[in-house]
Amino acid sequence: MKSLRTPDERFAGLDGYPFAPNYVDIDDTEGGTLRVHYLDEGPVGGPVVLAMHGEPSWSYLYRKMIPPMVAAGLRVIAPDLIGFGKSDKPTEKSDYTYARHVAWMQAAIL
Repeated sequence: MKSLRTPDERFAGLDGYPFAPNYVDIDDTEGGTLRVHYLDEGPVGGPVVLAMHGEPSWSYLYRKMIPPMVAAGLRVIAPDLIGFGKSDKPTEKSDYTYARHVAWMQAAIL
């Protein structure tokens, strides 16, 4: 599966988005890999909030919600779906299916 990757410098200096990027490589279902971006903020042992964005958004959506949740002792994990934000972007429209999005997120989270 062919994909594009937005250079990290394109995201530099975003207002209210001081979070460190995290990445995990997953199987693209065609023998290659895709890079999934996620935020992981807060105490490692804290209760986890999984913040899943919708379309057309990405983890930037949660920039104002993450600090108060972390201050409350929660750990916030906010992945960018494949095709959004800092995650890789397959080039073919046919690559984007509901089943693939589910499989990609399961691979990234589990």
